[in-house]
Amino acid sequence: MKRLVLTLVLMLMVPAALAAELGHDGLHKAPWMRDTFMDLREDLAEANAEDKRLMIIIEQRGCIYCKKMHEEVFVIPEIEQFIEDNYFVLQINMFGDVEVTDFDGTVLPEKDMVKRWGALFTPSIYFFPSAVGDDLTAPQAAVAKMPGAFGRWTTFNMLNWVVEKGYEGDEPFQKYHARKFEEQNG
Repeated sequence: MKRLVLTLVLMLMVPAALAAELGHDGLHKAPWMRDTFMDLREDLAEANAEDKRLMIIIEQRGCIYCKKMHEEVFVIPEIEQFIEDNYFVLQINMFGDVEVTDFDGTVLPEKDMVKRWGALFTPSIYFFPSAVGDDLTAPQAAVAKMPGAFGRWTTFNMLNWVVEKGYEGDEPFQKYHARKFEEQNG
């Protein structure tokens, strides 16, 4: 009986130990997220200097889908390592007040920038090329957008498709994903 109780206690503790840390803003914080001055032009330059892709995640406090991504998908070792190795990640609070400078030089608080971009869902993930014109907004410059929470393979395959510059080829993401999913689970 004691062994059963101990096993149950340990089973309940493991998810708590793996849970993503919440910041003072109520958003999940991952070690691969960057703390910058939120000037997208500077962040893109820094991402390029590190030979990484710029990725922006828009999230909000209490978002069950953000929680799912942080606690079930981003913590998968293969995905976490791939993000660390290949991406320069910024987090934007959908209702936050931190100033963000867009690629076109417009400066607005996070909440107003999110409105300007037309982002309605959290999480929303934007992926960027290595060069962006100074006349573009983030959504105009993004090579891919992932609205909402997705599972392991869709997320992993999107991360790979962007790094491989699949958006420049003839195979759209949906076909790439179907092919990769078959290989991964076949």
